[in-house]
Amino acid sequence: MPRPIRIRAGEVEVRAELNDSDTARNIADALPIEAHANTWGDEIYFEIPVSCGEENPREVVEMGNLGYWPPGSAFCIFFGPTLASQGDEIRPASPVNIIGRVEGDPTALKAVPSGAAVTIEAI
Repeated sequence: MPRPIRIRAGEVEVRAELNDSDTARNIADALPIEAHANTWGDEIYFEIPVSCGEENPREVVEMGNLGYWPPGSAFCIFFGPTLASQGDEIRPASPVNIIGRVEGDPTALKAVPSGAAVTIEAI
């Protein structure tokens, strides 16, 4: 069953939904999570206290996808091309598990600077 969450990053707040994957359930069980944002093109990512392996990993994602990057135990929010993208695609550094989706317009996250405080909580 999908789980609604709120992501606060710097001055930006978005609602999102975690899907029903095993990875997403492990993340939901660890909420609330606090971290500091790193940016990589139009992606925010940060390490979280959850360790999972690959689960149907994707090399190219869609705008608004939430991902989990197994090599870095990182939560990723995709809102446009990354430094690895070719053309209009959205490509993580390496494959990610898709764990959910931002509701509404994810491009609001472009205003979040690297180093900003991030909180993820259940709603």
